Amino acid sequence: MNTPFVAQCRIATPLGPMTLVTTTRGLAGAWFDEQAHHPGELAVPHTAGHPVLVQAAQELADYFAGRRSHFAVKLDPQGTAFQLSVWQALRRIRSGSLQTYGAIARDLGRPEAPRAVGAAVGRNPVSVIVPCHRVVGRDGSLTGYAGGLPRKQALLALEGALRTSATPA
Repeated sequence: MNTPFVAQCRIATPLGPMTLVTTTRGLAGAWFDEQAHHPGELAVPHTAGHPVLVQAAQELADYFAGRRSHFAVKLDPQGTAFQLSVWQALRRIRSGSLQTYGAIARDLGRPEAPRAVGAAVGRNPVSVIVPCHRVVGRDGSLTGYAGGLPRKQALLALEGALRTSATPA
């Protein structure tokens, strides 16, 4: 497999180990071990000192410690034009907020496409930083998460989004 990835590293998080990968343009992946759509072993050098990986690891550590709610690391996720538009929409969901697949589809001018949005959300390669965990079903239910529902619940609890009166935007 020919990838644009130039470096990778592994980090420990409170929700399990993650693999971070970067291109020359920015962070392209942040996957929990055993999450759906994890690319598996990558033939990319382990370079924990790569500046993008160092920044991403520090920002994730700050996030899990409750010191950060917004990420500044430059991103370069690899996907289709539609996936990229969905992932950009996810970045606009504020920490502590929830959004539905249908609302994202409407915001993208594709009100008929909540399932396509759901598929793109599920393929998000940059877990946590591109906050796909903030997307819920139209009734507010916690629907699937590639990293597993326990991780989704933990991330939303960390952000204060799991309140008994939480309703999606």
